[in-house]
Amino acid sequence: MTANPASVDDLRAVPAVGVVCIRDDEVLLIRRGTPPKQGEWSIPGGRIEPGEPAKTAALRELKEETSVDAELVGLLDVVDAVFHNRSGELITRHYVLIDYAARWQAGDPVAGDDAAEARFFHQSELDSLELWSETRRMIQKGFELLCE
Repeated sequence: MTANPASVDDLRAVPAVGVVCIRDDEVLLIRRGTPPKQGEWSIPGGRIEPGEPAKTAALRELKEETSVDAELVGLLDVVDAVFHNRSGELITRHYVLIDYAARWQAGDPVAGDDAAEARFFHQSELDSLELWSETRRMIQKGFELLCE
C-alpha cells in the first residue's frame, strides 16, 4: 500500500453507525450483502441520513438489517474505516463509524436491507470468524459495558 495515497475526486467522509447488540452471552452479527467487505460478518449498521440523529440511525439500521429491537446503552467509540483500491494508491471510501452498545429487547434475527444473513453468535464462536480488528474490539467493549 502506498504511504500517502490520494483520494478519488470529491471523496468525503461518510457518517455511519454500528450497533453491538448483546443478548446474554451472544452478539448479533450480519453477513454483509454489499461492498465494502461483502460476504464478511460485521455488526449491523449503515449510513446516517441527512438530519437524522445518530442514535435514531443506529436503531433504524439495526431494525432494517436484522428485524431486531434493542435499547442503546452507550457509545463505544468512533472508528474510521478507510478503504483503498487494489493497488493501495487511492482512497476509495471513508466512513466515520459511530458504534453503540445495545441490549437486545425483542425479535429473532432476519436478514434485511443489505444484509445477506443475520444471527446471534455466542462469545465462544467469535474466534472462528474472520472479523475486522475494529469489529472485534467493539464487540469486546460491548460485552464489557453490558456485563459491568
